[in-house]
Amino acid sequence: MSGQPQTITFTLNGLAQSVEALADQSLMEILRDTLKVTSLKDGCSGQGQCGACLALVDGRPQKTCQVKAKRLAGRHVTTLEGVSDNERKLYADAFQAAAGVQCGFCTPGLVIRIKHLTDQPGEPSRAEIAEALDGHICRCTGYVKVIDAVELILAAKRGGSWPQPVEAGRVGDSIERYQGAEMTLGTRPFVADINVPGLLHAVAVLSPFARALVRHIDTSRAKALAGVVAVATAQDVPGDRWVGQIFHDWPVLVAEGEETRYVGDVIAVVAADTPQLAREAAELVDVDYEELPPTLDPGEALAEDARQVNPRHANLLTDCRIGRGDVEAALAASAHVVTGNWATQRIEHLFLEPEACLAVPRPDGRLHLYSQSQGIFEDRKAVAAVLGEPETNLFVELVPTGGGFGGKEDMTVQAQTALLARLTGRPVRLLLSREESIRLHPKRHPMAMTYTVGCDAEGRITAAKIDILGDSGAYASVGDKVLERAAGHACGPYRVPTLAIRSRAAYTNNPPCGAMRGFGVNQTSFAMEGALDALAAKVGIDGWEMRWRNGVRVGDTFSSGQILEKSVGLEKSLLAVKDAYYAAKAEGRAVGIACAVKNSGIGNGAIETGKCRLEVLDAGHVGLYIGFTEMGQGLFTIATQCAAEVTGLPSSAFVPKVNSRFEIGVGQTTGSRATLIGGRAVIEAAKALKEQLDKGLTLADLVGRVYAGDIVIDDTTAPGQLKNGKIKTHTAFGWATQVVILDAQGRVAKVIAAHDVGRAINPKQCEGQIEGAVHMGLGYALTEQLPCKDGMPVSFDLRDIGVLRSIDMPEVEVILVEEHEPEGPFGAKGVGEIGLVPTAGAVASALEAFDGIRRTRLPMVDSPAARALSVGMADNAREDWH
Repeated sequence: MSGQPQTITFTLNGLAQSVEALADQSLMEILRDTLKVTSLKDGCSGQGQCGACLALVDGRPQKTCQVKAKRLAGRHVTTLEGVSDNERKLYADAFQAAAGVQCGFCTPGLVIRIKHLTDQPGEPSRAEIAEALDGHICRCTGYVKVIDAVELILAAKRGGSWPQPVEAGRVGDSIERYQGAEMTLGTRPFVADINVPGLLHAVAVLSPFARALVRHIDTSRAKALAGVVAVATAQDVPGDRWVGQIFHDWPVLVAEGEETRYVGDVIAVVAADTPQLAREAAELVDVDYEELPPTLDPGEALAEDARQVNPRHANLLTDCRIGRGDVEAALAASAHVVTGNWATQRIEHLFLEPEACLAVPRPDGRLHLYSQSQGIFEDRKAVAAVLGEPETNLFVELVPTGGGFGGKEDMTVQAQTALLARLTGRPVRLLLSREESIRLHPKRHPMAMTYTVGCDAEGRITAAKIDILGDSGAYASVGDKVLERAAGHACGPYRVPTLAIRSRAAYTNNPPCGAMRGFGVNQTSFAMEGALDALAAKVGIDGWEMRWRNGVRVGDTFSSGQILEKSVGLEKSLLAVKDAYYAAKAEGRAVGIACAVKNSGIGNGAIETGKCRLEVLDAGHVGLYIGFTEMGQGLFTIATQCAAEVTGLPSSAFVPKVNSRFEIGVGQTTGSRATLIGGRAVIEAAKALKEQLDKGLTLADLVGRVYAGDIVIDDTTAPGQLKNGKIKTHTAFGWATQVVILDAQGRVAKVIAAHDVGRAINPKQCEGQIEGAVHMGLGYALTEQLPCKDGMPVSFDLRDIGVLRSIDMPEVEVILVEEHEPEGPFGAKGVGEIGLVPTAGAVASALEAFDGIRRTRLPMVDSPAARALSVGMADNAREDWH
């Protein structure tokens, strides 16, 4: 931005406002940064693509990131803060009753759009509502329950009944989401919404090259800019610059004389009085690079003569092997054998809230770190090491995050923010732009897979030989565990008596790849389901029958070698979709089917803990402290229901919190385990409180007392190992079957998702998780990708990235199957990931039924189903290494 500020007068929520602004400054910046109106959010950094910053301008919905200050004079602007209390309550109640809010970051923008839509005369259909919401992205819900909420609002505005959310309840009740009303209206803050006195704004300087030698960093011009308070580089780090979840191979700042390893490497960070000044100063940091040829192909990275990409680890990150029996002999004896190559793409998480961190010095000398990450105690450990301080010098607090999906497990900006706060002695917030977010955090692994699978004459699988290669990018993250998980789940939910699986991950100079919803299982599921369809065609049976004959039951052996002893709901999920599958076939529809399994709990030998502390706050409230992150999946709500079920207190009495008041660190919120393990910890703490209540004591009598619940799971086994004489790679598993039905033009018309959830603690929330996962799975199947050229993503445009809009979503029918899990809270198991594991395979199956083409590469952009959608990029944008 340049030029002199001008005084601009406009009306905001009925009140005249005069502000100093640059001509090209956006209305969003004026509202959020100058006037501190934070109901509207910034999700796309001015692309005009996400809809989170929507306001009414002269009565019409406008994306405020697209409205410039020079065109603002005399205009009338309305945000949610200016809507009447009664109308605000209607929107909040409708979204709560419909379970239409999850992480909540996109919701206030949607509500403004919905206000305008429902203020107009008429009775729009669901399709017309979806079309009206096309300018918005919701990454969590799949839009199904958002449209449900719109219908409730319409009914109330047309004289019908007011929506009735369930305020409190126990296990099995669809109670309202904890703080769901505040999220709907934008009053519950995210990290970027928190304002503190003396706040400095920080910006990171990222490497423009996937590989380059940093010869020199000159910060003098940046430091000379008025309003700049600090510029930090690697030489300012007092502790250990290197971080990482498993291997410490990732520098938070790249030093002079070192190489950059991908286009998200941080070279310097700038702190200034305003966000605009910080960005201007970042442009003034002069870096002398010597660009070097990058390694971009994982196959090339594993060649004997390949250079080492990362100085702290060989290029082979992991080589996981699982074997059982003589696979070559079993394949030779099989009646039918299929062999094929499958390839999947790199995926951007595209959580709507970009990464942000706020570090505030406290009077006692400690640093208060406000984090949105998936493991705040892991943040504390890493940041303390970077600062060279004990962990006790940091107080960490979770600010519930606007979506994560695995992408907020790794350190991104936390350490740099804390460093600047220590250097300046002032509060600092570092907020990434959307492009910076895409460049910086790890992605879903692209994988190349070769499958050879045999079966007997009746279609029963005899053997599988599988080879998997994943591109882990520049840093390890949890890539070795992703490929380990891919190996253990490589045969899907099927009996395979003889197998040979090899799964490798390699370092390259592409963006790092780590955890993303499904954690390696989505990729192998796509391949295995395709192999099953090919075998079914050879045998002459349909997809449902092929899966029925091969699906695991209790007593069968899983791919990892674990004998399944309990809670295997695959058979029930197949039966739940059987009638719909055959009815669609009878109607001549193109129909596809796929099954899935996904672990609940990290397992594979990891020692896992769950921790809860219940602190009686007053006569009516109990603080509920847990170590896992709320990121839209509804963990806080589930935790209150578990506590209510045990204590008999209303769920609304419990106040969930995640901070370091108590030592409740449990690692990352990952592996579909927050409910499984966290719920059990809540139950243990609640039992201790219940003992006191049963003695006739009241909460008023117990104020200040703390009740602990601690869970340890230490009985799982690493690949190839035994414990207690057996293989047990995972505590629990979710199971699912999905059916995809196409219309006459080959577009996805309906998805039926039958999922074994163990026990639905909150059925509506559970449905919403699965609907949102199906939405993500359809994008994965058809449109989503993040191809790179020379290590740099070829596009940062949100439509190119391919996340489906409301008009792209088919009908989704969720069927909840409850197969009691004895190691879960009240029989529950995790559902956060499995919802998109089978989707791509089911879509591919349906497409083959439609046009006879067996597709083995994602996304299936060449399909009629993809061509019918409003998002995505051309087929030739994909990388070709695999």
